[in-house]
Amino acid sequence: MINQTTYVTRRGVTSNSFARNRNTVRHTKRSLGSISQIVIVSMLTLIFGLIYVAEGTKATSFDYELSSVESEISEMTTRKDDLAVEKARLNSVATAKNSTVAANMEDAVVSGYATE
Repeated sequence: MINQTTYVTRRGVTSNSFARNRNTVRHTKRSLGSISQIVIVSMLTLIFGLIYVAEGTKATSFDYELSSVESEISEMTTRKDDLAVEKARLNSVATAKNSTVAANMEDAVVSGYATE
């Protein structure tokens, strides 16, 4: 890349040489070098990569929380079903004890064992 000097007059006219009775200012074009451009692009890539990983980690942690809540819900549902069965069993035992049919029954007594 050739570093060419350009002159700009106060009125904004650009020329490559001096002119008589003109106020000129010397400007040199400045640009970033290739190494600086590579460093800037790699830093931007690194920053965007870190942002991407951070957002992916957040989504994964939400998934783990959701999974633990769902497993807790399934455990509670199972426990509720077990308690419903236990309640029905206890109600049936209490109903059987208080029934008139059970009150009229005799207690079972073992009279002996059959032997050969």
